[in-house]
Amino acid sequence: MPTLNDLARSRTNLADADLEWLHALVSDWQLLADLSFADLILWAPASDNTGWLAIAQMRPTTGPTSLQDDVVGTFAGPEDQRLLDVARDERRIWRESDPDWTKGVPVRAEGIPVTRAGRVIAVIERCTNLNSARTPSRLELTYLQGADDLARMVAEGMFPFPGEEAMLVRSPRVGDGLLRLGRSGRVTYASPNAESAYRRLGLAADMIGAELAVVTAGLCASDEPLDESLMVVAAGRAPRAAEVDGNGSVVQLRAIPLIVGGARTGALILVRDVTELRRRERELMTKDATIREIHHRVKNNLQTVAALLRLQARRLHAPEARAALDEAVRRVGSIAVVHETLSHAPEENVDFDEIADRVAMMAGEVSAPEVRVIPKITGSFGPLSASVATPLAMVLTELLQNALQHGFPHAAREPGQLEVIAVRRPERLTVTVADSGVGLPDGFDLDSATSLGLQIVRTLVVGELSGRLRVAPRPGGGTEAIVDLPVGYE
Repeated sequence: MPTLNDLARSRTNLADADLEWLHALVSDWQLLADLSFADLILWAPASDNTGWLAIAQMRPTTGPTSLQDDVVGTFAGPEDQRLLDVARDERRIWRESDPDWTKGVPVRAEGIPVTRAGRVIAVIERCTNLNSARTPSRLELTYLQGADDLARMVAEGMFPFPGEEAMLVRSPRVGDGLLRLGRSGRVTYASPNAESAYRRLGLAADMIGAELAVVTAGLCASDEPLDESLMVVAAGRAPRAAEVDGNGSVVQLRAIPLIVGGARTGALILVRDVTELRRRERELMTKDATIREIHHRVKNNLQTVAALLRLQARRLHAPEARAALDEAVRRVGSIAVVHETLSHAPEENVDFDEIADRVAMMAGEVSAPEVRVIPKITGSFGPLSASVATPLAMVLTELLQNALQHGFPHAAREPGQLEVIAVRRPERLTVTVADSGVGLPDGFDLDSATSLGLQIVRTLVVGELSGRLRVAPRPGGGTEAIVDLPVGYE
């Protein structure tokens, strides 16, 4: 299904500011659909004057839908076109249509003009399934009254609220709990779920007629300072969200001030008990902290192992043995770098560019001074999971060390070139380590190479990372090792 952005930019003449307004509306119009017990379709005039194009739709969670099929991307029929034209031209909510029976169930359609900066930029068609019509309860009447107020605010350009961030999934829904406040901030209606949430906070008195800001302030945990923004939300004065923490429970509040005809008529307060959600978040935070501490300790242990290997190497007189221990120190160090980065990361993903810089710096520090080669990194690795970052850091260490050791065995008149090129695509990562050294020996074959470093690289790339490894002569002289890995954006 095409997105609102795709349809609006390719098939309408909506300006960028108008499109942003519609995005803000669509991000929050589940509220209007639920209060109305109705489906919503957002129509915009097509750029070629062929009629009205459906660019978004929403189904209610509080009642039956009247739209079994998606209509986004289609054009309005003759009856809908008349409704939409009248709502736009007369700039009012149009309710004069008769129920439509063509879909097998009676559907009442209404047109709500979407106004921004004094102009109607689109029209919402509100389609109500009348098949289950009955005498509405007080809760349903409160919902419908709130829906009418919101619809009038849309028509008057007062909703969505200018400058306010869309709350999207963070916002409570109508079914979670609803309070209706009057002009003075007193509760005129409380849904059963909203009352239950306040009971869990410790409220024993009746909510009807109570001033919600005062009641909420009395329920907050006494050992914490009172949040002034909470009082603004509980009074319904600003379109914001806040949380009440008391009696071992946490309740989220979201205020929707109702401003109709230029006058404030009250507010809707959405209420949601998020106690269990916050408890789980605290558990996850504790687990994350524990995981970071584990990475920190692993890093410390690896550094201790590296220090012990260095001490042992200094006591050896055989050059080959000392070289072998020095290589082991570098391998352990590359793994320690990853764990050190993970110990500071909030997730099990790391920015590998930082790790690559440190690995390249380590390789340059241990190269012979007469070689005069400084590794250079171009491109970006991007974020990688720990399961990819750890073996890739070791692969990069081995390839750089291999290039420095075998590509530049003797002093050169000119500084050598050693470059790491990273190319990140949505599903692949390609890393090329290219040097301007002496090149590959005659008859070189990667599969039969006896070098421990190349064996480690091949095992990690092919066996652990399910990638491909190729070592070949570099155009213009030297060698290039190309690692191609499957990765996904975490």
